[in-house]
Amino acid sequence: MAINLQKGQRVSLDSSISMALVGLGWDTNKYDGGYDFDLDVSAFMLNAMDKIPSDEYFVFYNNLKGPNNSVIHQGDNLDGTGDGDDEVIVIDFTKIPPDAVKIAICVTIHDAMERKQNFGQVSNAYVRVAKIANEFDLQGEEQLRFDLEEEFSIETSLVVCEIYKKNGEWKFNAVGAGYQGGLEALLNMYN
Repeated sequence: MAINLQKGQRVSLDSSISMALVGLGWDTNKYDGGYDFDLDVSAFMLNAMDKIPSDEYFVFYNNLKGPNNSVIHQGDNLDGTGDGDDEVIVIDFTKIPPDAVKIAICVTIHDAMERKQNFGQVSNAYVRVAKIANEFDLQGEEQLRFDLEEEFSIETSLVVCEIYKKNGEWKFNAVGAGYQGGLEALLNMYN
């Protein structure tokens, strides 16, 4: 049975998890702007200074694999259609380089300014962490779930959660922090 988390809550991941699926899903509210919503998931593999050591530590739709294939993005969903997870990242904890002590999972809206879109127009957003047997198991056994219930009326990027290592143990932090400036704002923060 999965644990449902609230914003700000931190929990330890099951120590038996060597591979995890991080699935994110959302719906878009009725919107008459003439554009589909293209939400993009990214993972920033951070060092102890909360910075990416190099570009390969930034995993997103144009760089699907992190160092050692430790973090793998399963591909870009351009319109969020369908049930279940809209975008998925697979993490192999056994392959994460020692200098990566935190993975920030983020969501941004592609071309948000041009399309006049923000996260206030998105509903039923969630992140879930599932224990998986291998990289081909895209369902897994759900361990944690964090439903983003806050309304982000002007934000175009979100840090949804962080998976971080403390005292040799991987933990999950339900962040739910919104920012203006889309992907560029996150790149500036983590570079």
